[in-house]
Amino acid sequence: MTSPRQLWLRFETYHDVTYFTPESRAATDALGCKGGWMGYFGMRAAPLGAASAAQVTSAFYNFHPAKVARAVPEVWTVAPPSEFLRVRLSGVDATLRRMLGEPTLAGLGEAAALAVEAAAAAPTAGRPLGAANADLPVPEEPHLALWQATTTLRESRGDGHVAALVAADLDPCEALALFAADTGLDQAYMRLARGWSEVEWAEASVRLADRGLLAVDGAITERGKELRAEIERATDEAATRPWRALGLDRTARLAELMYPLAQTLAKDNDVMRRNPMAIDATADMRT
Repeated sequence: MTSPRQLWLRFETYHDVTYFTPESRAATDALGCKGGWMGYFGMRAAPLGAASAAQVTSAFYNFHPAKVARAVPEVWTVAPPSEFLRVRLSGVDATLRRMLGEPTLAGLGEAAALAVEAAAAAPTAGRPLGAANADLPVPEEPHLALWQATTTLRESRGDGHVAALVAADLDPCEALALFAADTGLDQAYMRLARGWSEVEWAEASVRLADRGLLAVDGAITERGKELRAEIERATDEAATRPWRALGLDRTARLAELMYPLAQTLAKDNDVMRRNPMAIDATADMRT
């Protein structure tokens, strides 16, 4: 039986061509963005409309408000959200054509149809990014329809993950610090990637230690591991509706079709070699 986590590894990897690839960066640079992060915030937030910095910070959850504010709302003076939606799709199109090749793209009709049906069942209530992406038109070309579906699925799942973090009473910096301790990701990298200062990170670690989730040396405790496992379990559980709607056999078929795509993209996408989501680009995603 294919688990929600296995499915996430597959569709997250397909979605991840959206940001920081050469094609994506060139597209946002051409709009006039000041660096890759402005392009990232513009493309990811565009489905929400011309959202404020506070709205983007809330929806994205783990970025420092100041990091968001360096790009938002100025990004909407560079181009309106509709233009960011256009260029993110064109960047994805160019990236997938380069990384997968035309023969592979031509055979994605079945995967696209299954993923679009699954995405139509993705929960959107209380999930702002999932709902905003679900409201976008589905492109006609199969490889882009598949990308749109995977994007809706990943943002709906991400909204559910945020809900699990809120329920666990972990603020954004605490969530990152506990995640880094649990996964072994470099804490300095995680902190810088999301814009938190050394002082803010240390204060968050102290709060986690006060709750018995981290040891004094910063290592995760058994209690911390249990909470992290519960958060991931809750995230997976809240992401099952699309697969229940699709049914066991067709879900397994989609996972089978996505596997070689995810493997190819994971190997060729340099951005995935080091990322704040702890996706192991070299792992065998069948396990």
